[in-house]
Amino acid sequence: MQYDIFFSISQTPAGGQTPPESTMFRNFLDQVQVADELGYGTAWIAESHLSSEVQKRHDHPVIPHWEGEVGLNCNFLNLATHIFHRTNQIEVGSAVMNIVCMGGPIAHAERIASFLAMHGLDENEKRRIHVGFSAGRFQFMNRASGIGPRNKVEEVAWPALRGMVFQEACEIFIRALKGETFSSQDIAPTVMRKESFWKEEQWQAVADVHGGNPTEIVIPNRWNFDVLKIIPQDFRRELMQLIIGSHAPHVQEQVNRLAPVQVFNLSITKPEVIESTHERMRKLYHSSGGAWQRGFMPRTTFVFLNEEEGLSPEQRIAEADKEARTALSAYWKALQGTIDPNRIEQAANNALIGNAEEVAQQIRERFHKDDRLMLWFDFFNHDNERVMRNMRAFKERVVPLLESE
Repeated sequence: MQYDIFFSISQTPAGGQTPPESTMFRNFLDQVQVADELGYGTAWIAESHLSSEVQKRHDHPVIPHWEGEVGLNCNFLNLATHIFHRTNQIEVGSAVMNIVCMGGPIAHAERIASFLAMHGLDENEKRRIHVGFSAGRFQFMNRASGIGPRNKVEEVAWPALRGMVFQEACEIFIRALKGETFSSQDIAPTVMRKESFWKEEQWQAVADVHGGNPTEIVIPNRWNFDVLKIIPQDFRRELMQLIIGSHAPHVQEQVNRLAPVQVFNLSITKPEVIESTHERMRKLYHSSGGAWQRGFMPRTTFVFLNEEEGLSPEQRIAEADKEARTALSAYWKALQGTIDPNRIEQAANNALIGNAEEVAQQIRERFHKDDRLMLWFDFFNHDNERVMRNMRAFKERVVPLLESE
């Protein structure tokens, strides 16, 4: 089993405090240095854009009950530079980079190329960046970049069409990073059909607006550009691993026709989806990436571990349970109306809660021995010293229990 760590850098009220941005970033750097010392594999960093507090003023806010900022990291590559300068062995991952907004797929590809050109100058450098990428969860961030319906047909079709926009972005992004020379005319067209929608009546509504009883509707490219190639061109591509933030089978297949693209997994993903994804990826993972491994889909999980001094094993379990309920209750309130309650319950069921023995047992019961865990310690917790103690307790007390079997 592999052990990674997830950092949210989420500036929300917790434990009676909302630290200033400078404290949030200092705490993060403290924690990632400890993670490096303890031997965690990859530091995954949440990425977000624009103030989630200010978006509550919108006519239709997407997270109206969230207090503070969902995340402060809007530049994964900048943080990666600071991390690599302060650490010796840990790798860095984006969780996840929105390639649709803030310049779009070409701009993001060129930034990654520029970063890797500098990162790879040292021929002894072996540490990778794991580029988790997606379409973004919150649409207000995409709208600020001009990504939204352009006409009435697109407006009606948008719930399905925005996923197709992401597919267009994926092809552009990956082909640019591969070093190809191409134009927007070389990108697969976006075509909507009945099967593109969850329900037949959704397609019919789009067809009615379009008119003419169509069997398919071709949507003009979102990104139009003449022939191009990004620079730098000769960066070390072996120092980059792509991971897609989508569980849509056809999207996973699409990107793996272009390059080896792994899968970013959330704690709210159901076990049956996880297993079906592994089965599918064993067949479609790009051959240049080797055989598919379970570790190619890191699994996010909340960790509420209590190994504090002066407490009995029973008291540690009770305190961990209390801490988990406090944090998860705040999360449920913050995301009220934005996530299916059943999925939130699933997230709670996937959390690791208790003392070292309890957490080790939960891992044995819930995860495969070859899984890669993305452990989330800073979830609604601004106590920097406590977060680092929990990180240390996991590696020094939980992991030995698992490895002793």
